[in-house]
Amino acid sequence: NPQSMGWSMKSLVRLIVTSSTYRQSSATTPALLEKDPYNRLLARGPRFRMEAEMIRDMALAASGLLSRKLGGPSVFPLQPEGVWKSPYSSERWTVSKGEDRFRRSLYTFVRRSAPHPAMMSFDATSREYCTVRRVRTNTPLQALTTLNDEAAMEAARGLARRMIEEGGDDLNARLIYGFRACVARTPEGKEIERLTALYRRQLDNFAANAVEAGKIARDHSTKASAAESAAWTMVANVLLNLDETLTKE
Repeated sequence: NPQSMGWSMKSLVRLIVTSSTYRQSSATTPALLEKDPYNRLLARGPRFRMEAEMIRDMALAASGLLSRKLGGPSVFPLQPEGVWKSPYSSERWTVSKGEDRFRRSLYTFVRRSAPHPAMMSFDATSREYCTVRRVRTNTPLQALTTLNDEAAMEAARGLARRMIEEGGDDLNARLIYGFRACVARTPEGKEIERLTALYRRQLDNFAANAVEAGKIARDHSTKASAAESAAWTMVANVLLNLDETLTKE
């Protein structure tokens, strides 16, 4: 009863998200599917892709870049050049400095005529009118954004740095560390094997191409070479793009 909570929305949301019903897994059984095929009785947890702001915040949190500062004016995180170019205005999107660049998406400045493109790709709204419930689409542009957008690569470099500096000196330990940072569980043996093969393939590629390694690694960890950092960055990019990373299970 909201009234018993003093009409506190924060208390109501906390009650919902800590309830056993909300915290259910989307995994189900044939018996439950027969009794509740459309999940109207909430026999299982819903399985859906996270919202635009959550996807960005998740990537920043996993990469160790997320600023947890509260309050204050809107900020201008990284976005592609030219989004704000207009013959009718001299205003320009100037990327925020320091930790403001990595603040939660809640604080991102919104211009209705030129909203943040990465968030719009994931069904955020332009704020031109009230949206009671956002639609969820599934398009190739979303994958292209999380794989290639400069902000996504920045997060991948951050996660790579964490795996190198905090994950330990062992290849398996680093892979497990990065995997857990993204999906909150320990990877299975087959998953480790595929990630190991990916890392070694990328390392061979960048070891033979120092220029490309430098472009990918940029300001890399001192505990690894440019080729190693670039390879870890590509592994991190894959981890941040896993279906399980972007989807509420």
